[in-house]
Amino acid sequence: MMESSQNIPFMTRKELISFAVLAALLFLVLPSALDVFRLSLVGKYLTYAFAAVGLVLCWGYGGILSLGQGVFFGLGGYCMAMFLKLESSDPISTKIQSTPGIPDFMDWNQITSLPFFWQPFHSFGFTLFAIVAVPTIFAFIIGVAMFKRRMGGVYFAIITQAVAAILTILIIGQQGYTGGVNGITDLRTLKGWDIRSNEAKVVLYYVNGGLLMVALFVSQYVRTSKLGRILVAMRDREDRVRFSGYDVDAFKIFVFCLAAAISAVGGAMFTLQVGFMSPSFVGIVPSIDMVIFCVVGGRLSLLGAVYGTLLVNWAKTSFSEAFPSLWLFGLGGLFIAVVLVFPDGLAGLYNSHAEPALQRGLVGLRATAKSLMRRLKTA
Repeated sequence: MMESSQNIPFMTRKELISFAVLAALLFLVLPSALDVFRLSLVGKYLTYAFAAVGLVLCWGYGGILSLGQGVFFGLGGYCMAMFLKLESSDPISTKIQSTPGIPDFMDWNQITSLPFFWQPFHSFGFTLFAIVAVPTIFAFIIGVAMFKRRMGGVYFAIITQAVAAILTILIIGQQGYTGGVNGITDLRTLKGWDIRSNEAKVVLYYVNGGLLMVALFVSQYVRTSKLGRILVAMRDREDRVRFSGYDVDAFKIFVFCLAAAISAVGGAMFTLQVGFMSPSFVGIVPSIDMVIFCVVGGRLSLLGAVYGTLLVNWAKTSFSEAFPSLWLFGLGGLFIAVVLVFPDGLAGLYNSHAEPALQRGLVGLRATAKSLMRRLKTA
């Protein structure tokens, strides 16, 4: 039914060049062309790209549309925010509070001791573990509950959307433990290092870009492995894969959990980049935005997801600055154009138009170079 894994290379020459171009753009071109503020803004955009890359695996290749990726993005961000908030809430810094040594929003809500589930986040090592583990375990619970009951398609998408709404309401309702609608704010240092300085913003941008490249390479490995081909087969003919003896439910749970873990890393980096985390990044709207990033870039292209995220967020920032009252219409028009004009996203547009034009240009250049060489030889 399936070819051996040796027949598909980890990365073709074309893909290697594409990865190199993206790396050059992120690590050379943008840092040299943008000031610190704009570079930090691009860094924030790149944190969303983690969720879009996860959706390429989960939805593009696995056929599992999740409208709740903001949940995992937010959980990763909240785990990082809890550690940062505890670091800035030492007894000396909070001595004016009625209960020193706890976050300010807890003191405002008459909580007199640190809740037990906050205690482990004094440890940076545990925090790094929790950033990946907590969203992955939550995704595993959802996956087992849904996929073992053969629930998928539109029903699964609606349920993940409902989970995003429920978690948002829960976070806002438990204000004394989560910071409520404002979230966890005023995050200043990481292990004593001021994350608000210009130097820190540049360093965090490079760390963010490096982690994104790691996520892309991991996703590329999954895509080109036997697992990736099984995911595509499941997406196209799930019954046939099931009848062939594969545990379809286990594969779905795995790719859903992997997408959640990748999104969570982006959420943690978002918290470091902007210095806060709130429920507005957990709910339905950010989750749908992440799907739009994936659609604009091309839901079958890992690199397209990154470019789509950058394009949509750049357009959102530009439209909102130039046309404060009309930018939502511009963003909606961009999404409609993608669906109607190039349904395969930026990646499909590149494959169908840009790449053939480049190839014709290269052929022309080679012919011109050969002609010049012949003239030089005969001269």
